[in-house]
Amino acid sequence: MKGKLPLILGVIVVLLGILGSSALFVVDETKQVIVLQFGDPKRTISEPGLNVKVPFIQNVIYYEKRVLNFDPPVERVILADQKPLNVNSYARYRISNPLRFYQTVTTEQGLSRQLGQIINSSVRSVLGNVNLASVLSEERTKIMAEIRAKVNTQAGRFGIDVVDVRIGRADLPEETSKSVFARMQSEREREAAEFRAEGFEQAQRIRATADREATVIRAEAKRESDILRGQGDALRTTTLANAYSTDPEFFRFFRTMEAYKQSLQGTNSYLVLDPKQMEFFNFFGTSEEGVPAGQ
Repeated sequence: MKGKLPLILGVIVVLLGILGSSALFVVDETKQVIVLQFGDPKRTISEPGLNVKVPFIQNVIYYEKRVLNFDPPVERVILADQKPLNVNSYARYRISNPLRFYQTVTTEQGLSRQLGQIINSSVRSVLGNVNLASVLSEERTKIMAEIRAKVNTQAGRFGIDVVDVRIGRADLPEETSKSVFARMQSEREREAAEFRAEGFEQAQRIRATADREATVIRAEAKRESDILRGQGDALRTTTLANAYSTDPEFFRFFRTMEAYKQSLQGTNSYLVLDPKQMEFFNFFGTSEEGVPAGQ
């Protein structure tokens, strides 16, 4: 009997260990737990720590307390301006009511089917009332807030809180992209033609203004030059008249020299005249050898 006592104690310790491991469980700070008894939820534990359950009768299900990510499949949406758009959205949610979550969808895989339909339905509903320009502009934040509100309204029955819904990518189908690109190209070409026409018109206007101002400046300059030339001629005439009245012989000499200058001007002109027979050359005279004085 004494030899069997250690064996009995060992069996008791093993049984107590098995019983303790089955009765005790730890809740991590990132988890929340539902205690089930034959599939019927008995209590929910959200606080971290060591907890006790009825061994072999009760079991526990762990759910995340952290924010979870969900990527629904790509959805084809028709916008308000009748443009098709392939929308790839994603959501972030938190299990706020684990008991309701267990009762409605049980697992995250069960939620995926339901939540994907809700998100895609909300995306179609909201984007169907806006155009492509709004999706690509600053209005996108407002659009996403409206989608998130719609998703939260429907997804609340699953015991989750949708933290955020975003559009990861919004791509036009290939055939639509080509037509949009062609339309954008023609629009830019039209704008470029308008800019060129406006530039040509402005250049013509500036050129006409410059030509008009140049004509006015030339006319004023010619008028001033004519006035100055007339004043110079008048002064010259007055000076010559005064010189003539002061010394008529010098005046006659000066005028004759001017006439010589005008007559003999030019490199290829020749004059064959007899200065003795013409009064025009009387200022040349003759030297003692019979040669004209200017030779």
